[in-house]
Amino acid sequence: MDQAVARAPVALEPGLAWRHDFAGLGPAFHTELRPTPLPDAHLVSLNARLASELGLGAGFLAGQDGVEAFTGNLPLAGARPLAGVYSGHQFGVWAGQLGDGRAILLGGIATPAGLQELQLKGAGRTPYSRMGDGRAVLRSSIREYLGSEAMQGLGIPTTRALMVTGSPQPVRREEVETAAVVTRVAPSFVRFGHFEHFSARGQHEELRRLADYVVDTFYPDCRGSERLAGNPYAALLEQVSERTAAMVARWQAVGFCHGVMNTDNMSILGLTIDYGPFQFLDAFVPNHVCNHSDESGRYAFNRQPNVAYWNLFCLGQALLPLIGDQEVALAALESYKAVFPRELEARMREKLGLEGEQAGDRELVEGILQLLAAGRVDYPVFWRRLSRFVAGGEREPVRDLFPDRDAFDRWAAQYEARLPGDREAAGARMLRTNPKYVLRNHLCELAIRQAKLGDFSQVEVLLALAQSPFDEHPQHEDLAGFPPDWAAHIEISCSS
Repeated sequence: MDQAVARAPVALEPGLAWRHDFAGLGPAFHTELRPTPLPDAHLVSLNARLASELGLGAGFLAGQDGVEAFTGNLPLAGARPLAGVYSGHQFGVWAGQLGDGRAILLGGIATPAGLQELQLKGAGRTPYSRMGDGRAVLRSSIREYLGSEAMQGLGIPTTRALMVTGSPQPVRREEVETAAVVTRVAPSFVRFGHFEHFSARGQHEELRRLADYVVDTFYPDCRGSERLAGNPYAALLEQVSERTAAMVARWQAVGFCHGVMNTDNMSILGLTIDYGPFQFLDAFVPNHVCNHSDESGRYAFNRQPNVAYWNLFCLGQALLPLIGDQEVALAALESYKAVFPRELEARMREKLGLEGEQAGDRELVEGILQLLAAGRVDYPVFWRRLSRFVAGGEREPVRDLFPDRDAFDRWAAQYEARLPGDREAAGARMLRTNPKYVLRNHLCELAIRQAKLGDFSQVEVLLALAQSPFDEHPQHEDLAGFPPDWAAHIEISCSS
């Protein structure tokens, strides 16, 4: 007998009431189904901090019933598992119907952080798996688990991950690996592709139902707004554009490469979602491509801002049947062009410890980015050393990063003239803005190698560092330095 139905459902938390708002949209939006069980499930890691924020007991989650439930082997009382359908553009090409090919939504729960949905990624085939097996592997699951928490620790809007469970079940990718399930957490997993799906099919009633749900649940101030001809759907497009702009500005400032910014990987809430072949920059190479599958370089680091706008344009096209006026839709999209540069400049001034906004700040930022690129300088190390220098440390450790020291000296003279009078305070702010610990590829790789041998201790270390990346953690000093030479040869693809 299927072990998912062999036992009575277990309660996630006594008295907890599940909500199923997305399921309430109707059968056109999803298919209800149970996860496919995995044998010999075990805990890889539990995000106890997130569990506490959600008001969930870590004891249950870490126990065998919790592990079985969040692997998909044991039903949770009150959950209503389903896989959603959506469509999208992949690498700039219309891909048609996609959907949750290996993700199963359990439902939403009321938490101290508001309503949050729980989703199992890697829980088995769904009607939207196409040729896939519906599984995720341990390697990619650990990367998403740590990557999403790293973004949270850096203050960047993101989905979260509550836990990772594993199984010896073999899964074939480039090689045979083992299966894992990530429990993902977000207020909503609705994507641009959900809107594209119904718009492309001419299902305008469903399109309106989806838009009304998103507006009423997450963007209620779009109702009654006098902006954009009082059109709530245009106001939605504008607000999504602004949230996306702010998110991508933070990506660029911290050196985050998403790797696969398809429209179905874009959150309607402006959250970083779908951690596939992501990477934080080591050397500052503006046209760096982190996804080995991205042969054209469409999703290179320096192309991300324009790709985000392109994706928003696709969302605007999808919403056009509701907006009704192309000029109004285009006006809503204009907000991205205003918000992104403003947000990026603000984030870069924070990184430099500058107060206020002055003429010449943009040139100061562009100047250091050009020097970083020319010297292929390590991006996280530079910003942390600069922070220490401003806070009262030595200048030489910063200067020594640049092959052209004279060029750096000329920039530094302009920079120091712009710094506020209280340099110690400015440096302290910078140390809270420029992380000491960044989830570099080689750190993930080392943790994954150990995890494949059944040792999850390094996953726990990286989780702790991801949650407090600005702190010193002197016992882990070796994890804050330059990457080893072999890190440049790590290849990350869409395979997971």
